[in-house]
Amino acid sequence: MKYFSLFGFAGSLRKNSFNRGLLSRASEILPVGLTLEVMGLDGLPLYNDDIPADNLPKTVTEFRQKIAGADALLIASPEYNYSITGVLKNALDWASSDTFGNVMAGKITAIMGASKTQFGTVRGQLHLRQTLHAMNTRTLSRPEVFVQNAGKLFNGNGNLVDNTTTARILKLLTTLLYELTHE
Repeated sequence: MKYFSLFGFAGSLRKNSFNRGLLSRASEILPVGLTLEVMGLDGLPLYNDDIPADNLPKTVTEFRQKIAGADALLIASPEYNYSITGVLKNALDWASSDTFGNVMAGKITAIMGASKTQFGTVRGQLHLRQTLHAMNTRTLSRPEVFVQNAGKLFNGNGNLVDNTTTARILKLLTTLLYELTHE
């Protein structure tokens, strides 16, 4: 069987973030045929178009290489002020810069998000979809994974303990695998 590589990252810097927890849970329930590598965005500097392309910070180069080498992407992000987080937008700018090249173009991308609010990450994911569209990714439209009231679904260490949410993540991963095998 062929294995497809996923590269995942969360739009949160918090150690026990719900969204890092979503990625962690995804790595535990991967369907046969998928692998997942997750990278934190902690070390990415603020985007700066003046940095010479041959002198990018090591963390930026590593992040861009991992995206370029992956078959698909898995992004988990909270919602800040009805939108995506600054750390996620910064990472996406590094990945899709006209100056350094758009390594996001054509990538099948699945998104999910968790928030303490009753809306989950509905509004933030709308903005994320718009941003990913501008980058020419192939973002999955369904299933949608908006985790509401996340404080009740994760333990104190940031681990997802809710079976319904786990099933929704598995459905997203299964859909992603289907898309990869039917390209």
